[in-house]
Amino acid sequence: MYGGAFDPPHNAHVALARIAVSQLQLDELRICPTGSAWHRKNQPSAAQHRVAMSRLAFDPLPKVRVDDREVRRAGPTYTIDTLRELRGELGDVQLFLMMGADQAAAFTTWHEWAEIVRIATLCIAHRGPASGLPRIAGARIVELELPDMPESATDIRRKAARGEDISSLVPPGVAGYIASHHLYTQGH
Repeated sequence: MYGGAFDPPHNAHVALARIAVSQLQLDELRICPTGSAWHRKNQPSAAQHRVAMSRLAFDPLPKVRVDDREVRRAGPTYTIDTLRELRGELGDVQLFLMMGADQAAAFTTWHEWAEIVRIATLCIAHRGPASGLPRIAGARIVELELPDMPESATDIRRKAARGEDISSLVPPGVAGYIASHHLYTQGH
């Protein structure tokens, strides 16, 4: 499972999905755009846009599937709920949870984090050379190393709002979607 706002999904997100499927030899990677993020002050863009952009970014990848269950779920989105649902659907399979090093640093603040590490292996991605893995009690941790990629969803939204070219930072379909739906401009 690889969850996130994906607001918008960018080239580093896609690179992580590719690397995870390859390095971990996954049968399937579920991309889960978050619903109502309990930990964010600013809520992400409308769910239908984030799901549509995620499909444009990730559907071309083999063994990768966008799963919209979190945006359909009422109330706050918790990773543990999604992992429990996946366990119920898939049975006794090995579950992996992808996250960036920034998310890993705050992982022990997550809702039911100890239960997450009981049922899933944490896969922590570093952009460029790793600065060491966090110590998380009871966790099985796998390190995924990404090339140094400058993409940041926050920066991409700012550039799009200023009318700057973002085509080198996001997959082509995502850039087209952002332009055609006037996302991240004033009033959107």
